[in-house]
Amino acid sequence: MSLDSMTNSVDAAVSGFFEPIAKWLGEVVFYSVPVGGTDLPLIVAWLVVAGLVFTGWFGFVQIRKFRLAVEVVRGKYDEKGSAGEVNHFQALTAAVSGTVGLGNIAGVAVAVSIGGAGATFWMILCGLLGMATKFVEVTLGVKYREVHADGSVSGGPMHYLPKGLVDRFGNRGKTLGKVLATLASAMVLFFGLFGGNLFQVNQSYAQLVSVTGGESGILGSSAGALFFGVLIAALVGIVLLGGIRSIASVTSKLVPAMAAIYIAACLIVILGNVTALPSAVGTIIEGAFNPEGVAGGVLGALIIGFKRAAFSNEAGLGSAPIAHSAVKTKHPASEGLVALLEPFIDTVVICTMTALTIVIASPDSWKVGNGDAQGVTITSDAFATVMPWFPYILTVAVLLFAISTVLTWGYYGLKAWSYLFGRSKASELTYKVVYTLFAVAGSLLTLQTLIDMADAVLFMLAVINIIGLYLLAPVVKRELNSFLEYVRARNAGETDEDEDQEPVKTTV
Repeated sequence: MSLDSMTNSVDAAVSGFFEPIAKWLGEVVFYSVPVGGTDLPLIVAWLVVAGLVFTGWFGFVQIRKFRLAVEVVRGKYDEKGSAGEVNHFQALTAAVSGTVGLGNIAGVAVAVSIGGAGATFWMILCGLLGMATKFVEVTLGVKYREVHADGSVSGGPMHYLPKGLVDRFGNRGKTLGKVLATLASAMVLFFGLFGGNLFQVNQSYAQLVSVTGGESGILGSSAGALFFGVLIAALVGIVLLGGIRSIASVTSKLVPAMAAIYIAACLIVILGNVTALPSAVGTIIEGAFNPEGVAGGVLGALIIGFKRAAFSNEAGLGSAPIAHSAVKTKHPASEGLVALLEPFIDTVVICTMTALTIVIASPDSWKVGNGDAQGVTITSDAFATVMPWFPYILTVAVLLFAISTVLTWGYYGLKAWSYLFGRSKASELTYKVVYTLFAVAGSLLTLQTLIDMADAVLFMLAVINIIGLYLLAPVVKRELNSFLEYVRARNAGETDEDEDQEPVKTTV
């Protein structure tokens, strides 16, 4: 039996078994209600409402403290002797690498295809609201992290949900916290293996094949797929063995590189048609409030924009706090402020650049306006109006996006695995072997049914996570006030940057 026939058999068997489960889970998690002539997924409403609540609760922290967040990233308020493994900039790039990906290239194109140019406006608004949610969850992630005896750090919803609920409600929150933490770990692990690993490798391989001669090209055979999978697995395995320090070292270089390449490409298209820029901005604003040909009118454009932004920046899903928790700091809210920059970079900057590029270039595949064309095709066609050779640049961007996402979700999955099965060397090595094998499988298998399940599972985590965020918001308020007082005193010269803070407890 050939390798192709074997992989096709595996795909068919997996799909046949899991398809009913995936379909049911998707219908539950992404349940939609009719609103104004279009459908609103309740999970999107759940995420957007959380952004609204936390924006009001913390007095528009994403706007008032944006400059302070940038100063923290630059290291202005670093504290010597802080527990943690990476600096603020490395923690930010590690987390951003998990969110910036194919959704920024293909997802935005789908949004402006189905929801019109006006969906961009609502996408930006949702990104701004998500900044507040990200601030809350990451502050909690650092507040309730575990610093182990070897200096390594574990954090995320599997830690701040049980600890935080006990902290606020005593033994009454103990059982609930443990149940929620176990569910959160299982969801993060499942998505990490299929959505954060297998899917990313599969899509990057598909793009690489498309620019190297298709199925008849050098990589189009099953042997080529296997070679690509083994190569990616080797790279991921080497970096993953080095832990978050190694991952942060790589992502702190990959993320700026991939962002620079992609934004530069967008600017070439935009500046090449600079006279069309004012008209494009006007089209986006007009389309937000007076869309034509969009199901549901304004609400339709709003829902599509919110949906793509929520799916892109992952604010409220509980994934980013895992990476941010490894930061070197004595003030949890300092990293919460850093984290609010994440949706800004992901949604407000990169997604908007993609949308502007498409609206300005106005490729034929976008003018169809029914979403039939694949998102990546629309984006590629937009760039091709100025750069016919862009598919090669897009391939580089996709590979960088995919590798950085696989690395970050490898770390997320490791922390979830460790919570469920322990931190022994044997346990962690087992996970790393399994994860790298999934990377190999990514170039050979599609397993689309399991990927669909992974998406549903990840957004199911948002339900659990945001309930915890509401209950623990007062803790975040105290942490923010504490850090702002520290900043005030530091700026006034009233405190020494080396002054002792309350020591962080370590666990074995």
